[in-house]
Amino acid sequence: MKRILIVGIGAGDPDHLTLQAVKAIAAADVFFILDKGEAGHDLIRLRQDLVDAHARAPYRLVKARDPDRDRTSAAYATAVQDWRSRRAGVYERLIRDELGDDETGAFLVWGDPSLYDSTPAVLEEVLDRGAVRFVYDVVPGISSVSALAARHRIGLTRIARPLHITTGRRLALEVPEADDIVVMLDARCAFATLPDAAEFEIYWGAYLGTPDEILVAGAVTEVAGQIRDVRAAARERKGWIMDTYLLRRVSR
Repeated sequence: MKRILIVGIGAGDPDHLTLQAVKAIAAADVFFILDKGEAGHDLIRLRQDLVDAHARAPYRLVKARDPDRDRTSAAYATAVQDWRSRRAGVYERLIRDELGDDETGAFLVWGDPSLYDSTPAVLEEVLDRGAVRFVYDVVPGISSVSALAARHRIGLTRIARPLHITTGRRLALEVPEADDIVVMLDARCAFATLPDAAEFEIYWGAYLGTPDEILVAGAVTEVAGQIRDVRAAARERKGWIMDTYLLRRVSR
């Protein structure tokens, strides 16, 4: 039986690897890496460095082009599902053609694949198609959310107060009632246009755990413009950006 490992590799710092992740990398025969184009070369290079440091020879590294996703469609859920299905086709081919019987293949996933990642769902779709058979396990990693809190030296939760995790797209539609809100993938900086922005502090971070890491914290009304400018400049410079932030309500 073929085996797949989904390995969380942390938010960017090579030292974010857990001992479990190191053992998983050492156990893999094949590493599958999806190429996202020019903007993703830094991400590929970090994965390659981790494989070089922890894999056991002989192993193979197989690259494939990640399908493009329609980010302009108004039907967001439909566009994401279409992209996942096309990615499932790529995974199916890789597992069928590049992984031998009784071999172990690994996908090295940013952060914690248990928190915010499509890889487990995509592999489930591959299994549902029935063309290839395999078993898989998920190795959790240090998420960008955990790294953000650690770098700002704060806790994500406060006594008797709920924590809400959402996306920038959802935040732009509705501000949760929670006093502490973690926001991921906010390409449009929804925090800058909150109707009750004066009630929040923000703890923002980009490229967490890497040499390019950027941190900004303060009252939303005071630092929103700074974050937008810094974020735009960083994205222009590198061609990609991954950022996360915590909104903390302070008026209650």
